[in-house]
This record gives sequence, structure tokens and C-alpha cells, in this order.
Amino acid sequence: MDTIWPETLPTGAGPKYKAVAQIIRDGILDGALSQGARLPPVRDLAWQLKITPGTVARAYTILTDEGLLNAEVGRGTFVAPPLDEDTAFAPPIEVDSAAHNREAQDWRVNMVSPHLPSVGQAQLIRGLLADIARDPPSGMMHYPDRTNARPAREAVVTWLAAAQLGHMDQGDVVLANGGQSAILLLMQALLKGRKPVVLVEELSYPGFRRAAELVRADVVPVAMDAHGVIPEALARAAAAHDAQVFCTSPEVHNPTCLFTPLERRRELVEVARAYDLQIIDDDCYQIAAARAPSYRMLAPERGWYVSSISKSLTPALRVGAAIAPHGRAAPLRRAAEHAFFGLPTPILDLTAALLAHPQLPTLTAQVQAGINQYVQSAVNILGGYDVRWRENVPFVWLPLPEGWRATAFCQAAEAQGVQVRAGEEYAGREARSTHAIRFAINAGVHLQTFEAAVGRLRALLDNPPEQINV
Repeated sequence: MDTIWPETLPTGAGPKYKAVAQIIRDGILDGALSQGARLPPVRDLAWQLKITPGTVARAYTILTDEGLLNAEVGRGTFVAPPLDEDTAFAPPIEVDSAAHNREAQDWRVNMVSPHLPSVGQAQLIRGLLADIARDPPSGMMHYPDRTNARPAREAVVTWLAAAQLGHMDQGDVVLANGGQSAILLLMQALLKGRKPVVLVEELSYPGFRRAAELVRADVVPVAMDAHGVIPEALARAAAAHDAQVFCTSPEVHNPTCLFTPLERRRELVEVARAYDLQIIDDDCYQIAAARAPSYRMLAPERGWYVSSISKSLTPALRVGAAIAPHGRAAPLRRAAEHAFFGLPTPILDLTAALLAHPQLPTLTAQVQAGINQYVQSAVNILGGYDVRWRENVPFVWLPLPEGWRATAFCQAAEAQGVQVRAGEEYAGREARSTHAIRFAINAGVHLQTFEAAVGRLRALLDNPPEQINV
């Protein structure tokens, strides 16, 4: 294998990552790299070629997406088995010109939103898109409608089998342009009156507030403890504000990672029934089997559920789902049809094929394994601090030690090439400042690059500002 690598890459022949990728393609084509051959680790090859690790990682990612390489978490990168005769060694097509692992990210690491590990889902999606382009089940000359969306809705039902949603069929599913779109559709379908009120957790996903602003609703935060929203606080807020909707994330709370146990969920359901609150259960961050029944299952007359593929497969496709209580999807369907008619028919066809694909469980498990590897590294580096984390959850909540305020820490982190989110972004404008940060797992950069970025966060935590403002 060593014979295929030049001492230095040729200059003036385009981006270096493309040159590395072409050397590997040529090696596979002429037999110098055989099936199953293990490629050098990213940093070793970068040192040998006198380029950055990010350049090598980008080349590896492109070839993995093309199906020429297989990346196995914890083992390395290997030459994949040959493709079928129609596509073997076909000229590469860069569908995404902004590659998942950019050279510029070798030092600067964005941890604002999760970047999932690339474990073969791009290759699968690309193949399914090619099949759909050749013979689209829904055609290419029609508006989307309920009929051609049915296979996708049925696939969603299969995909959510482990979510503990109670009785559900495809008629309860309304597809949306991602999870945020699904939340907005639910608010449009459920809220009534000139100035409705939405209740949210005192620390909560900012998208709840943004959707409420779009429908001109007031947002009222509700106090929490270690198990989620406090039932008595929910009752007081519902009574004081004549609220209509309660938004919550009981399986994976964003941003704190907490889990609302079954007994607390039952208490909150009783409050919702007493004050006629509809419950929006945002479960977009849950990529493993649910630990407790959803509100849709516990309160089938008022539980509405939201999910998407953004945190388990890819955020690029913008596929989300809102699940209505059984038999109550009509207002939700109207909201979707009045807003955008429906998802594009090629996306409907892709959703149907992707979510029912036999390879999907394996890919999802590999995504989980990749996320956990990065999470465990982050937790090990930050040992000694109050790190809040969970398996299979691609973000970490970190209360800051004395001496740091969240905004100042975020500015200091950005100066060190690391972008994170201040805890106050998850609180209402009138709330007390939250001295914590949330940082997401960025598996789009090499693990060593990610670890170096977390190490820079650790250095900041260890050295808070010394000046005292008076």
C-alpha cells in the first residue's frame, strides 16, 4: 500500500482532498488496494503527505459516501467490497460540495448543533435517490396528495414502533419539513383565539418559543426540578393564564438531558386533563427505544407527538412527523395542506424507502455507537465538572463553575475556535441568567480534533476570569 502514496501532493491540481481521494480511487481500480485493505489512520497519512488531518478525513468521507470505503467506528477505514457492475468505479459525483468533514474544521469546531457520524447513511440515501430518479413511484408531474404520501406515512409508523405511542395507524401521521415544521403545524392546528397561551419548560428548546411567536401566542415558562416540570407549577400556570398547550420533551430534555419518569408524567397528565391542556411531546432527540410511555399513550385524547430523522440519520432531508391522537388528524392535515400542500413527491418516495429499509436498524445502531464514542471522550476530558449527559444523546449540558458567566464563556470559547450555546438561549427573555452551556457532538470532524476542542473548553473551565466588576 505504501507505494501508492507520493512524497508530496502535486500542486496546482485543485483541492488537496480531491487529489488524495483520486489517489485512493486509482489504487482501488488498479488493484494496489484490495477489498478489505485497511487505510492508514488519518493523522498518520496526513503526516506522511505533509497535509492537515482534516484534508485526509474529507477525502475518506467522500470515498465512504461513494461506497468505495467503509468506516468502522473504533476499527478504522477499509476498502469496501466492489459495487455492482452498473456502478462499480463510476466517475464520482459530489452531491454535497460542502463535505461533512471540512479542512477548515481541523481547528475550528462548531458544537452548536449535532453533526452525526457518517456511517453509510449518505451512501444508502444516494442509492435510493438514484432508484427514485429512474422510476419515481409517485411520478414527477403531480402535486403531492394524501394518496401518494401514504407509503411514507406507513413507513413512519414502522420506524416509530419503539416509541411507545399507543394505538396508531398511518392516518394519524402528518409529514412535515422537519421537527420544527411539525411543531409549528401543531400550534396552528391547536391554538385558538386572538392571544393564546403556550406553556413551556423554564429551560426548553428555543423552537417552541419561535413557533409560538409565529402564531402570535404568549409563552409562559413553568418551573422544573430534576424530574421535569413540577405538576403544581403547571397547574398554577394553566389556571393563571388560561393556557391551551403544554410543550415538553420528557424522554430527552433539551438542553439538560434529564428524563421525566413515568410517575411524574402521570401527574402532569392529570393536570393537563384538569385544565384542558393539549400536550405536545417533542421527541426529536430520542434515537433509541423509549424508556417510558409517551404522552400520546398516557393521554390518548390530548397527546400529540413530534419526531424527525435529523438526529438519527441526517438533518439534510428535512423530514419530520407530527402524530395526532388517534382519529384527530384532520386539523393537522389542514394546517399542512394549507401551508405547503405536502412534502415534494420525490421526498415522499425517499422517506417511504428509507424508513422501511432493512439496513436502517444497523445504520441507526452505528450512529448511536459513533455518538457515544464522542460523548464518552468529552465526559472523560471534562471529569470533575458537573457534566450532564446521556447515552445516545448528541449533546452535553455543562453548568459553569464559579467565575464564569455563560455569555463570556461562549465568547472565550469562540476565540479558541469552539462554538457552543449559552444556557440563556433556552430560557425566556425575562428569566434569570443561566450560567451553563450546551455543546453538541460534532462527529463530522475527526475524534482527535473533537477531543482537542473539548480540551480547550476544559482549559477555559480551569481558568475563569480573575477580574471583579464593581
